[in-house]
Amino acid sequence: MPKTAAMVSEEVREALDTGVPVVALESTIIAHGLPRPRNLAVATELEALVRAGGAVPATIAVLDGGAHVGLTKAELERVAGDPGMRKFGHRDLAPAVATGASGATTVSATAFLAGLAGVRVFATGGLGGVHRGWTETQDESADLRLLAQVGITVVCAGVKSILDVPATLQRLETLGVTVIGYGTGHFPGFYLASSGEPVDWTVDSPEEVAAVMRAKDALAEPHSSLIVANPVPVEEQLDPALHDRVLARALEEAREEGVTGQAVTPFLLERLTRYTDGASLEANLAAVRGNVRLAARIAAAYA
Repeated sequence: MPKTAAMVSEEVREALDTGVPVVALESTIIAHGLPRPRNLAVATELEALVRAGGAVPATIAVLDGGAHVGLTKAELERVAGDPGMRKFGHRDLAPAVATGASGATTVSATAFLAGLAGVRVFATGGLGGVHRGWTETQDESADLRLLAQVGITVVCAGVKSILDVPATLQRLETLGVTVIGYGTGHFPGFYLASSGEPVDWTVDSPEEVAAVMRAKDALAEPHSSLIVANPVPVEEQLDPALHDRVLARALEEAREEGVTGQAVTPFLLERLTRYTDGASLEANLAAVRGNVRLAARIAAAYA
């Protein structure tokens, strides 16, 4: 028999029951986004940043068919150390639970399970979105539709810069997902502080974000997420000229090698890391750290 839909850790359950702020964290960055053993160090650091902001971290993963919201130290070590750890999006959750599988959760799976447990704030790096060449491939991340169905606040550095950013923003508008810039009038570009695309709304404090969350609650809007687009600091972003040059090279190589579908994103991200000598990875981590800090402050303001 499969286990219950979401196994909420004792610490997270107690926080939710007593009104202590909680921040959800995805586990794909731990299992698939970073080399070992640095991945465990980063996972531990991100949880510590949430605690330093006055909130409880709820790292999410599926272990032996149990969808865990909040991990113990041993469980976090398992996610970081097990090379057989799979990658689960929202669509994979039911078969994973039914078959007793283990895997790290992407944005869509993490947002879904966080919402199921009653966690209102989620911090990640960059969202998935509409891929370049969408008119030919119809390739769009499951993140977008899922965020239109789950009432959670997602703090991110925009969408991955390898994607079609204008098309992604248009799709989010169509789906009714609210996007606000944090201290910026432009949508961030993941590794870059700005994608060059404007946002319609800007806020400048965690309290203002919490006020938007409360207004969504009061309006009883159709269940959808609030995206808080928080740019990586300019001094920590990837050099824009280097980014554009390397991305163009990686896109050309993907075409030449016939890389399609789900394989495109990891291929391009690996090439960016390689061709920037790791600078893209450091910009990614700088963005994630900033998002986690801000998410803890937002969760505290909302609580």
